[in-house]
Formats: sequence, structure tokens, C-alpha cells
Amino acid sequence: MAERKAIFITGGASGIGRAIALLFGQRGWFVGLGDVDKDGLRETEDQIGHGFVFSHVFDVRDREAWNGALDGFAIATGGRIDVLVNNAGIPLGGELIQNSTEEIERCLDINLKGVLFGAQAAYPHLVETAPGSCLLNTASAAGIYGTPGASVYSATKFGVRAVTESLDGEWAEYGIKVRSLMPGFIDTPLLEHATNRQSNEAIRQRVTDAGLEITPVGDVAQAAWDAVHGDKLHTTVGKSAKRLAFASRWLPGRLRKEMRSSARPMGK
Repeated sequence: MAERKAIFITGGASGIGRAIALLFGQRGWFVGLGDVDKDGLRETEDQIGHGFVFSHVFDVRDREAWNGALDGFAIATGGRIDVLVNNAGIPLGGELIQNSTEEIERCLDINLKGVLFGAQAAYPHLVETAPGSCLLNTASAAGIYGTPGASVYSATKFGVRAVTESLDGEWAEYGIKVRSLMPGFIDTPLLEHATNRQSNEAIRQRVTDAGLEITPVGDVAQAAWDAVHGDKLHTTVGKSAKRLAFASRWLPGRLRKEMRSSARPMGK
């Protein structure tokens, strides 16, 4: 079995996925990338700048495509996958009554079902490199407390948190670590998206208007490194996420009042 460790990252064409890929690549890992964005994958490959990189264009909603992506990566690495990063995801904001059936189903399928499919596909590979292999899921601060104006997105991220906790128990006996990242608003291209199809307002503007900070994407990459090598189940990233985690645990009544009084649906 090859000595160089290997990590496969979905959503690797940009944003958090690209940042994680660059950091692990710089530190000598064989990097696998998955995304639907072929051009973005090429750009990430170029930025990694060495030959130990593999990319596969596929949709995380396709269970069979997962097998093809990970089997291909395992062949490229000489038979090992140490870490799978379930990172692919999309935003969806606005009041629930504004969200179309198509938007709701797409968000659920990519953000939650894609994570479940990834875990299933990764399991046989992670067993082979255990103990110490890791499934790392990108959740969100929206998985700490439900965000007004983002009910569907929050539901998916609560789901990712639940999957992480469930598999942490299920896979402990096999020596597979299961972890999640819970970032707040991160400086990635997703911030330029409209909150939903009925809105012309970009998420970045919504965040800025609310006075919330935007965390550098490199902070998430370092958090990913720490999560893979540490023993913490959930890792919050950014001041907003950390404040939310504290308030939800120690000041739940106050947090509820703040959410109810300051709620402004993201689609307005």
C-alpha cells in the first residue's frame, strides 16, 4: 500500500473544497477532487501544482457515480483513501413559502442525501486504512440553531450534524473517525449567489447588512486539517459560529428571543 496519504473532497472546484485541497496538497497528500464543474476542477488541479492529484466529474446525488469516483481514486493512489470530505453543498434562503418544490428537493438531495451516499461509498475504503481514517462532513453554523429565512438549508445541515453523530457511534469499532465542520459565513463564491430564485439579493449583501463577519476560507481549511488529526466531533469555524454554539448551550432563551426579534427572511 502506498505511503502517501490520500484525501478525496467533493465540491473541490471552488470555495471550501478548493481551500482544503490546496492545504492538504501542500502538506504532501494525494488529493482527489469531485464536482460537477469540470473547469473549476481543472483550476484547482493547476493550483495544487504537483502530480499527486486526481479529479472526477460527477454529481453527489448519483449513488452509482460515487462508486466510480472513489474506485477510480483508489486506483490512482495505489489502493488507499484515508479521508473523505463530504463538502459539496448549495445555499437556499428565503421564507419557506417562497421556496419552490424544485429548490427544496435540490437542496435536500445535494446537501443531505449526497452526504449519506458519500458515507456509504467511502466506508469500504476507510475501513481499509483504519484506524485513523476519517469521514469529514461540512455542516454549518445553521446546524447549531435553525436560521430564520433558511429553514431548508438549516434542515439539511442539522441532518449532516445528525449523520456525523450517528456514524461516530456506528463506526467507532472500526477505527474510523467521523467529524464535522460548522463554519459561519465563509468568503467563497457561494456568497455571490441569490438567496433563492425570487430574490435579487446576494447572500454576501445579506450578511453585510446584518453586520456579520465573513471568515477567510483558509480558516476552514486549517479547521479541516485539525479535525482530521484531532479528536473533536464538531469543529466550529468563525466568530459567529462560536458565539452561536455558546448561546445555544448556555443562553437558549436569550438566543430564541434574538432570533425572533431580528429575523429578516433572506429572500427579502
